Amino acid sequence: MAQGFKPASECADCRLCKRWQSPTPGNGSFPIDQIVQEVVRRVRAGGGIPIPVGVSARHCHLNRDAMDVLFGPGSELTPCRDLYQPGAYAAKETVSVVGPRLRAIERVRILGPMRGYTQVELARTDAIGLGLDPPVRDSGDLEGAQPITLVGPGGAITQPVAIRAARHIHFSPSDIARLGLEGRQAVRVRVEGEKGLIFENVRLKIDDSFIPELHLDTDDANAADLVCSDTIHIEL
Repeated sequence: MAQGFKPASECADCRLCKRWQSPTPGNGSFPIDQIVQEVVRRVRAGGGIPIPVGVSARHCHLNRDAMDVLFGPGSELTPCRDLYQPGAYAAKETVSVVGPRLRAIERVRILGPMRGYTQVELARTDAIGLGLDPPVRDSGDLEGAQPITLVGPGGAITQPVAIRAARHIHFSPSDIARLGLEGRQAVRVRVEGEKGLIFENVRLKIDDSFIPELHLDTDDANAADLVCSDTIHIEL
């Protein structure tokens, strides 16, 4: 196996955002009421809807079968750091991912809890280095996903599970109703600043447990000069 490479930033490498030293909403200590109040204020004022940004570095999700192969039968994920969305966490466990060029990205973080599917989410920069061209997909939609090898301390698997995650915003049903976004599957997002731009086709992901947050991969975030906890605006 060729020496690993790091074509895009990892959360542990970055440390640029305020969230690195701040409590996160996932552990119940983030001022969610302030976010909601600001959203309502902007809507009443007729401006764009402000949403905090979460930058997703490359990572993977595992199902039970993959966990058994990679880390041993009956193994469990060990929470390391709470993520912004309630119940989600970065695990201590990592894997190496290997593409058809036999180049590896080492220490790719597993996000918990375990899911009903195995999936590797890459930025295009990551994929190019590995020799892949994965499709843009919602999480859990593996149609056309490309084969990739995952290597853990207990073994390895090769499966068609590599995708590039679609840009998306997490909302609860009450957020959707309050903001007048019923029936919409995607929105436009405006980024201010020296590298300001418009993101098209930002999909809406809705669940009772979700807190408002835009998820971008590292390529999209770097293009707009964004880090976690920055704020963008939905165009109404």
